[in-house]
Amino acid sequence: MIDPIAQDPLFPPIEPHRSGMLPVDDLHTLYWEECGNPQGQPVLFLHGGPGSGLSPTHRRFFDPAHYRIVLFDQRGAGRSTPLGECRNNSTPLLVDDIETLRSMLGIDQWLVFGGSWGSTLALAYGQTHPERCSGFVLRGIFLCSAAEIDWFMHGMRWFFPQAHAQFVAAIPAEERGDLLQAYARRLFSDDAARNAVAARTWARYEGSCLHLLPHPEVAEEFGSDAVGLAVGRLEAHYFLHAGFFEPHQLLRGMARIAHLPAVIVQGRYDVVCPPATAFQLHQAWPGSTLNIIEDAGHAALEPGTAAALVAATEHFKTLA
Repeated sequence: MIDPIAQDPLFPPIEPHRSGMLPVDDLHTLYWEECGNPQGQPVLFLHGGPGSGLSPTHRRFFDPAHYRIVLFDQRGAGRSTPLGECRNNSTPLLVDDIETLRSMLGIDQWLVFGGSWGSTLALAYGQTHPERCSGFVLRGIFLCSAAEIDWFMHGMRWFFPQAHAQFVAAIPAEERGDLLQAYARRLFSDDAARNAVAARTWARYEGSCLHLLPHPEVAEEFGSDAVGLAVGRLEAHYFLHAGFFEPHQLLRGMARIAHLPAVIVQGRYDVVCPPATAFQLHQAWPGSTLNIIEDAGHAALEPGTAAALVAATEHFKTLA
């Protein structure tokens, strides 16, 4: 008999007990929601991308009887408005948004949970406001270095040559010397149709490379208008600005959070965010635990990764 818990290590589906729209400036309004125990240990979920947005599944990494679970769509993503908007959209502003949300909810300190770009933002937030963090659960580490951006644009072809060939095929041969700039010209053009095609192509490329085993339905979801516009535009925007970081900023800032506990979960065969970066972060963070999942790629919901993330949130219950 198949053990259903082994097949689905997440907590059962839940609904928010409250949610809302939070204006953060004259342009952006953020969707937020709160689930679980209103008097519980606060935990903040940070989605990936930039631009991927929330899914109901994201609520399920946490024991709802124990945790006060806070989730929000970052600027330009998900149900936040306007979708795919890159103006007034930078890492320092996202960090400010987290503080605005924390203050609005009356939370003094919270566990910070983030994967992929969410791990980047978690580190940036933690290093800016270490006193507001009780610890970190991080997955698929991305530090937004020039080498990592180059890997995304070019290096993934060594493992996903067909997906990369489709990504490159959307750009004329004479522009392929700088794929990022070529995509930027299309993603930020005034031609809405050209913009949408480039965004869907970019997002479908990423969606095709997330898993150890093929999940074509995920690539199609990423290539949809709803997801593709935000992912394609915002990832290119943040890549063009090196994540709004100085070189090696997140590693150089580790002293600010090195005293805090952290669990790092990393797929052995993560092609989007290769394990070398997670190892580099672990080396800079002596108190962290690095959990390499031997049968996983990048996606959070691959069984071994999902189980390790739940185990991490269960571990932090004992430290509350």
